[in-house]
Amino acid sequence: MARIKQSISWWCFVRGELTPERLVRAAAEIGYDAVELVGQEHWKLAKDHGLTIASIGGHHSLEDGLNRRENHDRIEREITENLVLAEQWGIPNLICFSGNRNGLDDETGAEITAEGLRRVAKRAEDAGVNLVVELLNSKVDHRDYQCDHTDWGVRVCQMVDSPRVKLLYDIYHMQIMEGDIIRTIRNCHSYFGHYHTAGNPGRNDMDETQELYYPAIMKAIKETGYEGYVGHEFIPRGDPITALRETFKLCDV
Repeated sequence: MARIKQSISWWCFVRGELTPERLVRAAAEIGYDAVELVGQEHWKLAKDHGLTIASIGGHHSLEDGLNRRENHDRIEREITENLVLAEQWGIPNLICFSGNRNGLDDETGAEITAEGLRRVAKRAEDAGVNLVVELLNSKVDHRDYQCDHTDWGVRVCQMVDSPRVKLLYDIYHMQIMEGDIIRTIRNCHSYFGHYHTAGNPGRNDMDETQELYYPAIMKAIKETGYEGYVGHEFIPRGDPITALRETFKLCDV
């Protein structure tokens, strides 16, 4: 069984004295396969170091997303443009967002979100790129965000019924909202096109100070036959390169 491909979320680590050049060089030396959520100006740098771009944003914005019909024309244009870039650069995932509820009930929100995704699903299929709707917590970080439970996201995927419309299962966010991480991965993995990690509480390093045990979680992901990337999206408390090296070893099951 192949090892899990690990990725780095750019925004968490390029800060202070850690330049883009140092980050990609260190990532490649440690053994990472990819970076993600990285500005286009750095794509060539990553590629030159043998790193894939695992994901980019598919559209704007997190709060004002697919659950509003008035956004669908704009989002369709943005996703279509980003699908062209994803094909050109070999990017496997575009991250999509439900948007906030703003009083919208969950059933209607799911139906409208699915409508918006159906408009671009065939283009994603033709491009061979996943549209992954991100599961985020609405308790701590993203108040009122609608795609805040796995069941809601799965219903959206079922309504769209496309092999290229899936979920970004963010383990940190779903630990906050519902827990039961390994059982959920085992039961719902066919709907998961990408994964994100972080320690909880605090969204920091995945060490002994937090409640998630990532070796077991990574083993569960691997046992599903998953062949995509797992992106680390945490804020390191200390030296970021040391944190990346320790995280890689922890998750290299």
